[in-house]
Formats: sequence, C-alpha cells, structure tokens
Amino acid sequence: MARKTTISSMDDDRDPAVGQGSWDGGLSRGAGAGSGALADGEQEQLDEELRPSRLQDVVGQRDVVERLMILLEATSKRKEPLGHLLLDGPPGLGKTTLATVIPRELGTDIQITAGPSLNAPKDLLPYLTNAAHGSVLFIDEIHRMPPAVEEFIYPAMEDFRVDITLGEGLNARTINMKLQHFTVIGATTRSGMLTAPLRDRFVNREHLDFYTQQELSTIILRNSGKLRTHMDPAAAEEIAMRSRGTPRKANNWLRWTRDFADARADGRITLDVAQAALRMKGVDAAGLEEQDRRYLETIITVFGGGPAGVQAIGHTMNIPADTLEDEVEPFLLREGFIQRTPRGRTITAKALAHLNAADRSPGRKASQRDRPALF
Repeated sequence: MARKTTISSMDDDRDPAVGQGSWDGGLSRGAGAGSGALADGEQEQLDEELRPSRLQDVVGQRDVVERLMILLEATSKRKEPLGHLLLDGPPGLGKTTLATVIPRELGTDIQITAGPSLNAPKDLLPYLTNAAHGSVLFIDEIHRMPPAVEEFIYPAMEDFRVDITLGEGLNARTINMKLQHFTVIGATTRSGMLTAPLRDRFVNREHLDFYTQQELSTIILRNSGKLRTHMDPAAAEEIAMRSRGTPRKANNWLRWTRDFADARADGRITLDVAQAALRMKGVDAAGLEEQDRRYLETIITVFGGGPAGVQAIGHTMNIPADTLEDEVEPFLLREGFIQRTPRGRTITAKALAHLNAADRSPGRKASQRDRPALF
C-alpha cells in the first residue's frame, strides 16, 4: 500500500509574508469552491496556506484549545509522549487541522492515514514500526477501520507492542515486537460507531462544536489576507452568516467570492460583491442552498407539509435517500426547518416563515399561492 509522507514538525516552507495561520476547519477533505476544479497540487497548497501552525493561531473552539494547551504543557514538563487523543464532531470543524497542529507544538513528527485505507493489519504495521518516540500517528475516520485492524492496534496503543505471526499451520511462530512510545490521534464524525474497547483506549477525548458567526467572520478576514484579497468586514460577516457554523464551508464561500470578485468586479470583495456571488450560488441568508430549498418545497407542495418518508421524498426529487440523510437533513434538523417523526419528515413553521420571507432564489419552483394552508 502506498504510504503517505511523514510530516516533520520543522517542515514549514510557507511564505512568512502571508501572515500567521488561522483556523481552516479541516479543508483537506473539502471540495474546492470556485468557478473551476482545482488540481490536487493546487488544492493541497491552498489548504496548507490556510492551516494554522500553532494552537494560539486557532480561532474558535476555545475550551478545547485551552484543554489541549494544558495537556501539551504537562507533557512537555514530564518529557513523555502525549496520551492518545480522540477528536470527534461534525465534518468541517477542524479535526484534521488540530491533529496536524499538535505535533508542531510538541516538536515531533506525524504520520497520516485513514481508517478506510487500512484493509488489513499488514497495512497498519509500517506506521507502527516507523513511529519514533513521542511521534504522532493520525488516523482519520477511525470508526471505519475493519475489526481485524482494530484488534491489531489494541496492544500497540496499550502496551506499545505488536505480535506478528510468521508462517502457517504447524510451522507458524509468533514474534513479539516492541514499539516506541507514540501517540495515536483519531478523528471521527461518528463516535457512536466506535467500539467500546477502542474508545476506552483513548486517554483524552475532545468534541468539536459549530462556530459562532463572529468566529467565522474572523477566520474569513484572516484567510482573505492569506489569499491576498481585500475584503470588507461587512462582506466577511455576510459570508459567515451563510456558512452554517462550519469553517470549511466559510473558506469554500471565501474562495468562490474571490473568484467572482476577480472575474466580475475589481478584485475587492465588498458587501454587494459577496451578496451577488452567493446569490449566483443559490445560497440564501440562512445558509440554505438550492437543494435544501427544493427539499423543503417538495414536502410542502407534494406531501402537504408532511409527514413524508425519506424514501418517498428521495424518489420525488430523484435523489438517493442516503444523500438526503447525510447531506441535506442534518442542517435542516439542526436549524429547526424540519422535524423527524416516526411517521416521517414534517415541515415546521420556521421553514414556512423563512420561505415566505426569502427572495425567490434559483431552483425554487413553487409559488406562494400553490402552497396549502398548513398552519
């Protein structure tokens, strides 16, 4: 299996004139925003430019950052490896970013892999044997590790050893290999899918939550400076308001508005430019996109406000039900636009009020007189 490059804590060849790092919310897994697709190398370079290099550069998650600073300070004083750390929370909040910042604070190296890429114990073995004392092994989407790999990593995390079986049948023999004391940092969007034995082996656990509009506005202003784009504070607040509390989404909209400003304006992102750019993308003031509004309109016009099953909604919209459950419904549920009941999904008064007050965005098909009187 092709292994990812080990990152050294001293590897930081970014241009210091760009400015200090700011919080990017795990952009390495996000799709690039803009008028065209970015090449892998360009995407990687942009992601690295927007990543913070130190914990003090992180915006938001103050309680989490403060606790991590205490852990790192205590670890440095005792001169011993950091205890295993589990980061959980919704996508796009910066789990990967935090995992790459911690080794820089410790002055050690990091190896990066992902749960789905570890198909068998032999895939994990090179990472374990190459781990230096105090180094970090970051496993993204750790809940997707196969059971065989999960059981193989137990003794490595607890006793810092692995048992390797050579040969088969009567000629088989087991070799016990000692490992350097290292730190496993796991990231997951579904902590409930972790087995109890694996979850209990993480000494430290931190949950990342959504960001406030002020925090996102600060992130956008900082990152616009890194992208060498002039942005008005009012434009940053407008983008932050439509970013769903997620730094990854905020950075994607920042890149899109920068492209829009370069192509349709003088390159400066003003409030009017930001509103025009997001209007072209079909993003309204509440952060709803075209597919979100179409979902709500389908429940209203086709199912009379609900309840309606997700399978029926998916067939009506010609979208797979699992796509609706994973991509559309989480934000609508969090914001109170829909309710999930035993009989199906129902529209809420908040959603009706928002659709009545919202501008007629692209993708919205039903008119006000077509709606039934639900409330």
